[in-house]
Amino acid sequence: MYPKSVVYTLRKKSVVFVMLLCGLVLMGCERQQTGTPLPPPEVGIIEVYEQKVVLTTELSGRTTAYLIAEVRPQVSGIIQKRRFKEGSVVKAGQVLYQVDSAPFQAVHDSAVASLARAEANLPSLKSRAERYRDLLTDKAVSQQDFDDVDSAFKQAKADVAYWQASVESARINLDYTRITAPISGRIGKSNMTEGALVTANQPAPLATIQQFNPIYVDVPQSTAELLRLKRRVDSGSLDQNGEGQQKVKLILEDDMTYPLEGILKFRDVTVDPTTGTITLRAVFPNPEDVLLPGMFVRAVMQEGINEKAILIPQQAVSRDFKGNPLVLMIDHGGTVQQRMITVDRAVGNQWLVTSGLIPGDKVIVEGVQKVRPGVMAEAVTVDQAGMQNHQVENTNKPAAQAD
Repeated sequence: MYPKSVVYTLRKKSVVFVMLLCGLVLMGCERQQTGTPLPPPEVGIIEVYEQKVVLTTELSGRTTAYLIAEVRPQVSGIIQKRRFKEGSVVKAGQVLYQVDSAPFQAVHDSAVASLARAEANLPSLKSRAERYRDLLTDKAVSQQDFDDVDSAFKQAKADVAYWQASVESARINLDYTRITAPISGRIGKSNMTEGALVTANQPAPLATIQQFNPIYVDVPQSTAELLRLKRRVDSGSLDQNGEGQQKVKLILEDDMTYPLEGILKFRDVTVDPTTGTITLRAVFPNPEDVLLPGMFVRAVMQEGINEKAILIPQQAVSRDFKGNPLVLMIDHGGTVQQRMITVDRAVGNQWLVTSGLIPGDKVIVEGVQKVRPGVMAEAVTVDQAGMQNHQVENTNKPAAQAD
């Protein structure tokens, strides 16, 4: 047990502490009753303005060889020699395979001999026909004799023409024993080895040659997106006559940007019924063979230019319970107001607003959590160039790029 003096001292100190605490509470209540106003919260705002924005879209696609040629034999025979290295670059007209030419050489020589024999008979028959024509005028020979000689001469001429065609056909077949490259490009693996039997115009190719400098990039675009773009162009909100409209950039599979720009060549006019898309084809230079046929890539294409675009930082936009975008803004009286907006897409780290805001509106971008609609707030203009997210500054800056 504590001594009575100690207990008395503790009780005295407790009473003093309780009295001090009650005094503080009474002072706070008195201050609250006097109605001393708290300063309005401070928020950072930006002023909405119109600016020029280049809108682009990113579409996935694949690379396709500029030229493709499947090498097939045009005569039947045994492959004697392969005259190329697999994976190498070949030139148009270069010999790739040699087919056994002996049978075709024999046919060619036989045709040449037959042509020579037919040509040897032709001069005598020609002279005889001319003599009989003169004798027929003097009626020294009958018409029948002249007709027989003239017919023999014409038949000899036809024989010469026939064997000339036979020689040409035999020469063509003989040349076909040397299977050459129809185009220049890089040749793939050989599907036939030396000693294999090949047939004329067989379905299986001996090898495939592909030319991929330049190279095609084919990307599908949905018809819904195409119709949306058409409506925007017709309404005047999108201009497709700007410089660089046909230029295309490429992002590779490793997310690296291809250093060379391509050109959009055409849009297909037929919709794929299975996917509801049309094909856009661009051509890219490929001097270093970085792009190979069949690669998956992403093409960044310019949709057009929006001359009166409104961009606001993404951090200024929130969502209601239905997911609709909204912003908080300051009216002319300094009161916080809530405004529903419509956004089109993300442009870098900003939203492209299509409705709900007009130039001159003051949108809260910092301190949103401090205020609510209907309360007063002190607005401080935020320097957009100095914001953490590096937003676009003003209309005098270069056009923003839309992803």
